Amino acid sequence: MPLQSRFLSQLDFLSESLLRVFAKRSGEPGKKLKNLAATMTDDTDALRESLIKGLCIYLNESPDVLVQEYMDMAEAATLSAIEKTTVGIYVTREMPGSDSSDVGIIIEGVVVLQDLDNVALAAAMLFGLFYCLNMRYPSQLRFTFEVIQKLVMELDATRLSRKAQNLKTKLLL
Repeated sequence: MPLQSRFLSQLDFLSESLLRVFAKRSGEPGKKLKNLAATMTDDTDALRESLIKGLCIYLNESPDVLVQEYMDMAEAATLSAIEKTTVGIYVTREMPGSDSSDVGIIIEGVVVLQDLDNVALAAAMLFGLFYCLNMRYPSQLRFTFEVIQKLVMELDATRLSRKAQNLKTKLLL
C-alpha cells in the first residue's frame, strides 16, 4: 500500500466529516477548533495541515508538540531548538502565515528527513517511520497517531481506544 497517496487521499476523503465533527466540539477544544477553522483557506496543503492539527486538538493533545514552527530565527537558534525535540515535524517560515521554506521530521533531536513539500506529507512520513521501525508513539501524541493508523490508514482498526472509537462513531454519523 503506497503510504503517501493512501494517507493524503484518506485525509481528503475524511475532511468533510472531520470538519463537521470539529464544529460540534464544545469547551476549550471547541474554541481552539473554531479558531483553527477560521484560518482555513482553499489551499489543499493548508487544509490538510489544519485537519492534522485539528485532530490533535480534538483528541486533547497539543498540535505544537507535533508541528513546531520556527519563524525568522537564526540557524543556530533553530538547530538548538531542534536538538531538544524528541519527535516531531518542523516547519521554518520567514513570516507567520507565509509559505514554508522547509518542512522536515525530527527524531531524537536529529533531522531525519527534510525538504518535504508540506506538513501533511511530513505527517505521513513520520507515521511511516513509526510503523516500519516499530517505534512507540510519543505519549503526548498517542491518540493522534492511533487515529492516523486506525481510522485514516485503516491498519489494525479492530482495537480502538475509547477516544478513537468515539471519533470513529461520530465520523460515521
